[in-house]
Amino acid sequence: MAKREIIEGKLQGNERGYAFLIASDGRNEDYFIPHSDLRGAMHGDLVLAETTCGEGARTTARVLKILERGITELVGTYFTCKSGGFVTPDERKYYNDIFIPFGKGVRAKAGDKVVCKILSYPKKKNPEGIVTKVLGRQFNKETEIKSILYTYKLPEDFPKEVKAAAKNLRAPTELDFENRADFRNLLTMTIDGEDAKDFDDAISIEKLKNGSYLLGVHIADVSHYVTHNSIIDKEAFERATSVYFPEQVIPMLPEKLCNDLCSLREGVDRLTLSCMMKVNKNGKVTDYEITPSVIRSSARMTYTKVQKIIDGDEKLIKQYKLLIKSITLMNELADILIARRDEEGSIDLDVKESAIYVDKQGEIVVKPAPRDKAHRIIEEFMILANVTVAEYMYYLEQPFIYRIHETPSEEKLENFYTFLNGLGVRYKRKKDEVFPKDFQTILKEAENTPQYTLINRVMLRSMQKAKYSPDDVGHFGLSKEHYCHFTSPIRRYPDLVIHRIIKEFLAGKVSVEEKYGTFVYSAAKQSSEKERNATEAERAIDDYYKILYISNFVGEEFDGIVSGVTGFGVFVELDCGVEGLVKMETLRGRKRFVHDEKNYTLTDGKRTFKLGQKVRIKVVGVNFGERKAEFVIENE
Repeated sequence: MAKREIIEGKLQGNERGYAFLIASDGRNEDYFIPHSDLRGAMHGDLVLAETTCGEGARTTARVLKILERGITELVGTYFTCKSGGFVTPDERKYYNDIFIPFGKGVRAKAGDKVVCKILSYPKKKNPEGIVTKVLGRQFNKETEIKSILYTYKLPEDFPKEVKAAAKNLRAPTELDFENRADFRNLLTMTIDGEDAKDFDDAISIEKLKNGSYLLGVHIADVSHYVTHNSIIDKEAFERATSVYFPEQVIPMLPEKLCNDLCSLREGVDRLTLSCMMKVNKNGKVTDYEITPSVIRSSARMTYTKVQKIIDGDEKLIKQYKLLIKSITLMNELADILIARRDEEGSIDLDVKESAIYVDKQGEIVVKPAPRDKAHRIIEEFMILANVTVAEYMYYLEQPFIYRIHETPSEEKLENFYTFLNGLGVRYKRKKDEVFPKDFQTILKEAENTPQYTLINRVMLRSMQKAKYSPDDVGHFGLSKEHYCHFTSPIRRYPDLVIHRIIKEFLAGKVSVEEKYGTFVYSAAKQSSEKERNATEAERAIDDYYKILYISNFVGEEFDGIVSGVTGFGVFVELDCGVEGLVKMETLRGRKRFVHDEKNYTLTDGKRTFKLGQKVRIKVVGVNFGERKAEFVIENE
């Protein structure tokens, strides 16, 4: 019998009543806690728990003590009852409804979306609370979006003093250009989406006589305006990231900065931090310089236009004849870099993402997100700059914030290999270690098989989540020893911090260790937490827009693939990226279905549903309350 252990951690709940314990010490392993062992603890609570002997390979625990309540305010739908009312939380992980006694409803009506403050947690009863704000009627689009902003504590506006401080900032002058490399005569361009407003990276490229490429990645110097511990910086630290929705952005910085002073607009002088890299024909950086600079963007290009030029669009080639040489060189170099990363074992998961578009009439379109060559060019150049900067600072042994991606945990790795065995996939397994190249080889060998999509999905689920850290442990997915986020200081706080560190180190005016030695720890922790929160908020908003979109197709049939199997049904993802649930009770058959967690299957002995399986479904409805589409399988 394994020795029992006392662990402190936060609970991650589930709508079915159980929870997982996420240990505070950062260990990779999570612990399953059944509802009967929660002892009144709820989603988000900080608890002390004891490990128990679970069934099979699952690691389990039970709550010993609630140390701190994690959620004291939440958003939900108000309903009335004989003794008062109750609020059903939007956050499905929060299992319990909140009881609202008579007189505590702040004029809320049944069906209103409200903000509820929890006042007490009676034993063996539902939490009790008070309604503090009515957001609007349930299912109203504006109300639903507002409720998501409240749920994830996303601010809709900046404090007055922050806006005032940003308003006082002025465009750079010749005085600001002193002690900077002057790249204003260099042909540079920004390449972004059609609707982009903030341009924080620009590219320059030329071919040298020896056949190498001189690649310049020029990043907006936000740190020139947002100084350490200033009022704007404190607000940026709190937000830590910009959050992107289909019709709205919650920016990290005030508009004066992100859409004006720091945006690398065409034909305008802008302050930058440049990473100038000499890259040989094998894709290796042989020399580089990181320097404060000034540029004047030659052109504001879009991914669509660049892709069309690569594809030979004669009209655009004629229109942008001054850029053609640079775009040709970019395309060449990107091919070299892609090949080099492939040789190094970088894992390129082929997992579909969807893009949501809303036209001027408010019509929603959901389709697969583009990942063409134009997108790959920018992706490769940003990765190269991030690696170069991270290596530079690592060997200087200065305080820094790295972007890390840890090796999969032993438990998840073991489950993944068990899954591969179940599929009959052959692979070479090393005894003590796993390398990115091992995962890459598995993907390559499965590339032309029916199991390819399935293996992609399960491999993704077996990996750790990337995060920020002052300790450089490498990036498993990219197969890089050193990696950071350097290229987006307008929308990511870690990028802004490392820009300050690099500039102050280069200037030699202050002790970087003294100023940032402890700060990088709090900045990395805050940025990782806020990034997770932003990702969940974006997913919630996207799910809502997808539900609005698919509600127009009730009764119609689509092809899809099984994207999830559970004990209560099968999730199916359509080609456009919309996901829906096929409930267990709609699966025809006499025998009971059994869910196999390790092999991601649901079977009744005769029929089996598994990840990646192609199916034909009919849309039978949408559940706006749970933001889920409802499907039935038409053809198995």
